Amino acid sequence: MAAQRGIPSSAVRVLEEALGMGLTEAGDARDTADAVAAEGAYYLEQVTITETSEDDYEYEEIPDDNFSIPEGEEDLAKAIQMAQEQATDTEILERKTVLPSKPAVPEVIEDFLCNFLIKMGMTRTLDCFQSEWYELIQKGVTELRTVGNVPDVYTQLMLLENENKNLKKDLKHYKQAADKAREDLLKIQKERDFHRMHHKRIVQEKNKLINDLKGLKLHYASYEPTIRVLHEKHHTLLKEKMLTSLERDKVVGQISGLQEILKNVEIGHSYHAPEMKVGRSREKENTSEGPTQRGLREAREQNKCKTKMKGNTKDSEFPIDMQPNANLNVCKENLSPAKFDYKLKNIFRLHELPVSCVSMHPHKDILVSCGEDRLWKVLGLPKGNVLLTGFGHTDWLSDCCFHPSGNKLATSSGDTTVKLWDLCKGDCILTFEGHSHAVWSCTWHSCGNFVASSSLDKTSKIWDVNSERCRCTLYGHTDSVNSIEFFPFSNTLLTSSADKTLSIWDARTGHMIASCDARGVTKLWDFRKLLPIVSIDIGPSPGNEVNFDSSGRVLAQASGNGVIHLLDLKSGEIHKLMGHESEAHTVVFSHDGEILFSGGSDGTVRTWS
Repeated sequence: MAAQRGIPSSAVRVLEEALGMGLTEAGDARDTADAVAAEGAYYLEQVTITETSEDDYEYEEIPDDNFSIPEGEEDLAKAIQMAQEQATDTEILERKTVLPSKPAVPEVIEDFLCNFLIKMGMTRTLDCFQSEWYELIQKGVTELRTVGNVPDVYTQLMLLENENKNLKKDLKHYKQAADKAREDLLKIQKERDFHRMHHKRIVQEKNKLINDLKGLKLHYASYEPTIRVLHEKHHTLLKEKMLTSLERDKVVGQISGLQEILKNVEIGHSYHAPEMKVGRSREKENTSEGPTQRGLREAREQNKCKTKMKGNTKDSEFPIDMQPNANLNVCKENLSPAKFDYKLKNIFRLHELPVSCVSMHPHKDILVSCGEDRLWKVLGLPKGNVLLTGFGHTDWLSDCCFHPSGNKLATSSGDTTVKLWDLCKGDCILTFEGHSHAVWSCTWHSCGNFVASSSLDKTSKIWDVNSERCRCTLYGHTDSVNSIEFFPFSNTLLTSSADKTLSIWDARTGHMIASCDARGVTKLWDFRKLLPIVSIDIGPSPGNEVNFDSSGRVLAQASGNGVIHLLDLKSGEIHKLMGHESEAHTVVFSHDGEILFSGGSDGTVRTWS
């Protein structure tokens, strides 16, 4: 206890708190401070205690005597006392000692200052304060009793200051969050106002378009009767023009005959009587003919004269005696059954844009594909290696067709032109220009001297390869002419249009034709009667192209949902080929019907076998 009285109260408090002991009361602290002031201050020294080795320690030997209390000297009272002491010790050990709770003692001045300096990180000031403070205490200048404790108001003030700092930090954080929320709100309000104004403008434009559309409908309805009358007048004028031209040709013929008579008369030859007889016989023949027949006969004779006059130019003539169709033998009943179990075999990625057309070489295992990337490519089968690439069109390609000999290729494009290519060199040898809009389709005549094309400008044209000019323009469709095709070994030409009609030009023989529309309906037609034979709904996806196999018993349709439909014309069954990942644009059979080729909008050509 002497050492405890010599230690300052702050040091005692620190030691007691470290050892878990309770602090002394305020009165004892004052007595201790008085004792320190009277006796002087004590200082703690660090002493190192070394442990002595057990080998160096000398033990005192104890004689091994049987020390025991003689039976006669045994005291009963001492034995009872020892038993009571053991029972008391056991009870004390078993008793649970409850330590008093640690009283809350207010902090003294020097501790408050030391804690403040430590908290502020002022270590040098803390060292100076402690050295000077304890020096004054040792000299007795400062009495601990007069210093006292730190008032509660300062402690509370420190707590309030800390709480105030925390609240300021939270307030700053909340202000930043509120500013950000305000900016977001203003931004959202501006976007709302912009979209509201845009919606109002769209509604106004919609109402204006509706009113304009109603006005245009009324305006268009008022023009329909006028257009009908003009069409009737147009047809009447065409008939009158034809009759007038026939009469003119007749008069020209008569004048030519009279000039020949006058010429012979001037020479001195007399052909008067024979001419009169011939004239009477012709007049009898003419009297037996009607005006229409006479006009047609004279027009036919005039056309013969014109063809004789054009014999000196490079114009080609359509063949009169056509060769028999080599594919007719394939259509015999004794052939092997039609094939429908096609399976996807290869995928050739040829174009960066959708494939618009694929076509087979007439004699070799060669396939050509056209794409919307302005390129056409020739592939060797079955490996699919690119043999030739052609470029020259300035817009997408729509269709292609091989020359009957296989050494030339015709392509049509959205640049309003039809080009002919030499497949031996890969060069463009001829360009036909004449359409005013995109050309949708092209086809070769079986003689190889003519190419026909159909266009968005509602017309079809027949081009002469030898004279390098347009020989004929076909008018009649009221909308875009989407497809054109020469019948094999025939002068018959078939066109299909967006006006929902099929037109046959110079039809001399009868065949079955197929068509498809945007609703997925495929129709088979007998154009000798100009009536549909059967209508098959394969929708709702649109049909893009139909094509017969060489036997004429299987019809393939390329659909907008990527499915290739195969129609058995005998049983009416429909088989589906699934493999395209996007829209299927075109489809074509090989010559033997064993392989099917299809082109899709993903720029790929797929083979089915």
